[in-house]
Amino acid sequence: MISHATHKYLARERRRKRVRKKIRGLKDRPRLSVCKSNRYIYAQLINDEEHKTLACVSSLKDISRSGYCANNLQIARKLGEKLGKQAKIKGIREIVFDRSGYPYHGRIKALAEGMRGQGIKF
Repeated sequence: MISHATHKYLARERRRKRVRKKIRGLKDRPRLSVCKSNRYIYAQLINDEEHKTLACVSSLKDISRSGYCANNLQIARKLGEKLGKQAKIKGIREIVFDRSGYPYHGRIKALAEGMRGQGIKF
């Protein structure tokens, strides 16, 4: 018998694979891949043509050490703003959003809104 937690994990993996078949990060329009745990959130811009990571941020290394104390939504928004600034410096104006099977609400939505606030189009 499969536990509830295992079922949730398998369902997210099915959604992740279904979405990844359809989207692809290009040089002009990289893929924003998001990963989250209960404690941290990670995001990176990936060029799938060259298999390179163009920019990355995480609440583990970028926000936690700076002494920034806030709730998870504020941290996710701040990460989105930071990644948006890095993208603008590299000349990236548009991205493809890969939410990795996570629902578009909470920390995922806050990160996306932070990037949109920097003028990045999805």
